[in-house]
Amino acid sequence: MNTLSYKTVSANSKTVNKEWVVIDANAEILGRLSSKIAMIIRGKNKPGFTPHVDCGDNVIVINADKVKLTGNKWTEKQYVRYTGYPGGQRFISPRDLMVKHPTAVIEKAVRGMLPKNKLGNALIKNLHVYVGTEHPHAAQNPKSIKL
Repeated sequence: MNTLSYKTVSANSKTVNKEWVVIDANAEILGRLSSKIAMIIRGKNKPGFTPHVDCGDNVIVINADKVKLTGNKWTEKQYVRYTGYPGGQRFISPRDLMVKHPTAVIEKAVRGMLPKNKLGNALIKNLHVYVGTEHPHAAQNPKSIKL
């Protein structure tokens, strides 16, 4: 029997096949959408998934300003950050964040679902979020996915 057929194939940066995907966030619930995006960026939807390699696809999210939150989360949920100074803890609600930076709500949700290490920092660069339906990545021929 050929024992070479039992070898586990581990993907690396040269052998991985990265594609471009467009996802429409119009009327999608933020958490459910973000978990699917994180899974695609991580590469867990592919049969050759390797945990320590960036083997996921590049994701383009359009209509980021039309995402939905359920319940009272628009006003009750708080994003917390710290300026680095004493008494510098700052809070912002999703409604206020949507006015300042409409793309940040989806970016923060997806970032929280990725690994908190160097790989996670590299993976978040594969996410491109845009307000409206236009995006500058037409040259990559992205395929549209309905979630």
